[in-house]
Amino acid sequence: MAALNRIQKLASHLDPPKPMRFKVALLGAAGGIGQPLSMLLKMSPYISELALYDVANTPGVAADVSHMSTGARVTGHLGPAQLPAALKGAHLVVIPAGVPRKPGMTRDDLFNINAGIVAGLTAAIAEHCPQAWVAIISNPVNSTVPIAAEVLKRAGVFSPARLFGVTTLDIVRAEAFVAEVVGADPRDVVVPVVGGHAGITILPLLSQARPPLPASFGADKRKALSARIQDAGTEVVQAKAGAGSATLSMAYAAARFADSCLRAMAGEGPVAETAYVAFPPSEAPDLPFFASPLRLGKTGVQEVLPLGPLDASERATLADMKPELLGSIRKGVDFAGRK
Repeated sequence: MAALNRIQKLASHLDPPKPMRFKVALLGAAGGIGQPLSMLLKMSPYISELALYDVANTPGVAADVSHMSTGARVTGHLGPAQLPAALKGAHLVVIPAGVPRKPGMTRDDLFNINAGIVAGLTAAIAEHCPQAWVAIISNPVNSTVPIAAEVLKRAGVFSPARLFGVTTLDIVRAEAFVAEVVGADPRDVVVPVVGGHAGITILPLLSQARPPLPASFGADKRKALSARIQDAGTEVVQAKAGAGSATLSMAYAAARFADSCLRAMAGEGPVAETAYVAFPPSEAPDLPFFASPLRLGKTGVQEVLPLGPLDASERATLADMKPELLGSIRKGVDFAGRK
C-alpha cells in the first residue's frame, strides 16, 4: 500500500490536475484589440469555449484563431442576430468593442460613439448571461462602466461584484516604466495604480513601488514619471501617426486581467487584482466608482483593499482628480438614463 501511495503521488506530480474551464465571450473580437486578445485567450488553459463576436470580419478571425493547437474551442458570431448565441452560457464577457482613439480625438469624442455600443451589448448580457462577470475595455472606461451598471440595474441583474473596468494597462505600463528606472525585470516590479483610466484620474502610487525608486529619483522625476504613465495612451497614438492606438499592450493587459478572473472562478483565490469597480475605497467614499486593489473570489469581488500610505503628492492628486472622475461617472449615468 505504501508503494502504491508513492506511485500515486509521483503520477500526480507528473500529471497535475487540469484547471476548471469556462466559456468566455469576446465582444469586439475583430478589432485592433480583439484580434490579438483572441489569440492570447485561445492560449488559456482555463477556457473551454472562446466565443468571438463582432459586427464584421468575425468568421475570418475565428477560423484563424481556431487553427491554434490549444484546448479552447472557438466559435465565431457575426452581427446582432448571432449575439445571443455568443453570450449564452458565458461565464466571463470581455468587451473591447468600439472605435479606437485617433490623433486629435478627445475622450468625449470616444464617449459619443462607444457609449451606445456598450449600452447595447450590456443589455444583451443582461438578457442572455446575467450571471456572467463583465470586463469592460471600451473607452472611456470612467463612463462606460457606469453606463453598464445602469443598464444591468434596469434589468434587475446588477451585481457590483461582477462588473469591472479593466485598468490593467495603466499597471503594466507603470511596471514597464519603473523597471527601466530601477534596472529590474518588469515581471518583478509591483506598482499600484488606482483611481480611474484617463489622464489625471490615473494615480500611480510610486511611493509604494517595489523595488522602490532610488533616493536619487527626486520629486521632479517622479512627477514626470507619473505624467508619462497618465499620458502613455497619447504616446502610442502619436507614435502610430494616425494608424491606431494601444492595441497590443492593451490585449496583453486584458488577457492578464481575464486570467485573474478565471483563476478566481476556478477557486484558486483569493486572487489579487486592481479594477475600476462600483466599490468606493475608504479614502474616497464620495466616488461611486474607483479603480482599487481587490481580492477576487469564486463569486467576484471578495474584498476591496485600502490604498495604503500615500505621500503628499499622491494625496494631492487624489483630491485633484475627484471632480474629473465624478463628472465622467455622472456623464455615464446620465447617458444611460436617456436610453
